[in-house]
Formats: sequence, structure tokens, C-alpha cells
Amino acid sequence: MKRLFDIVVSALALCILAPLLLLLALAVALGSPGGAFFRQERVGLNGRTFKLLKFRSMRPGSESQGQITVGARDPRITGVGHFMRKTKLDELPQLFNILLGDMSVVGPRPEVPRYVALYTTEQRQVLSVRPGLTSLASITYINENELLGRSNDPERTYVEEVMPAKLALDLQYVREQSLGLDLRIMLGTLMALFR
Repeated sequence: MKRLFDIVVSALALCILAPLLLLLALAVALGSPGGAFFRQERVGLNGRTFKLLKFRSMRPGSESQGQITVGARDPRITGVGHFMRKTKLDELPQLFNILLGDMSVVGPRPEVPRYVALYTTEQRQVLSVRPGLTSLASITYINENELLGRSNDPERTYVEEVMPAKLALDLQYVREQSLGLDLRIMLGTLMALFR
């Protein structure tokens, strides 16, 4: 049932948002060198890795300088990238990941292998469901980049504070998941974005 819901929602969203996706792709490609899309290895269902798709919001080669971004003061982020990150529009290409079955509309956000390697046995339970485009943690930490931007050591703050708090919310989702909860999270996400 959830997989059918994901297919229908992602297919409809891609059809409706096609003009916006095209405009964003053009803006990214014309705004700086490096192409419109960014692919990154993430860990999904049952620990299987996949390539997560985003609109590119950073300059080419930025990932080699660290995976944690630090809000508006991060010089690696492009002009168009700042706007897309603030509005979360850079995440829209993940609708293709949902359609392909790598992700779900709602579920724990997929993490890079480097951070998944730090999970405890209990935290690894988040890998028992498909990762999502949005989650309880996404809503709670919608301004995560700004939070990390205020830290003297963003990497340490993420690993020791933010990631465990997000995983606690993700584990709550795994225990309580239902279509009703998914709909509430989707509504909460829209409200948080338009706030």
C-alpha cells in the first residue's frame, strides 16, 4: 500500500512540477559550471546504497572539503544554491528516487555511509524502512544548516548532537509508522516550508 502511494504521489508531483524542475535545472546549469544535478551515495533500505539525486547547490569539488555545510556563510554554496537550500527545492529531484523505489515520500532521511558507520545497533533500525524525502526529523531540523553554521565545530555538533536527535525521531517513526502519520508529516512539511 505504501509503495503504491509513493508511486502515485511521486508520479503526480513530477508531472505537476515539471516546468519548475526544468526552470531550476536551467538556473543551476547556467549559474555556475558543473551541470544541474548532484548525485551522492546514501544508505537506504536494509543498508543498500543508492545514488541520491539533488539539484546541485554547491560549486564543483566542494564535497572533498567536507560533507557538512554551515549555513549561509558556507562559501561553497552557489547563489542559486542558497535560494534552493532555503526553500528545499534542491531536494525535488529525489521524486525520481521515490519512483525508482530507492526512497519513499516519508521516512528517515538517508545518510551517507560515513555517518551510518557510526550508528549504534538500535539506530540501525532506521534502515528497516525505505528512507524518505521528508520526516519528523526534517521538520524539526528544517534550519539545520543555520544551526551548524553557529557552531565552532559543525562536524562534531552534527555527529554528537544533531544526528542522534534526528535518529531518535526516526526510530519513533519506525515504531509508529502508518499512512495517517505519513499524511501528517507531509502536511507538517508543507506548513514548515511556507512558514
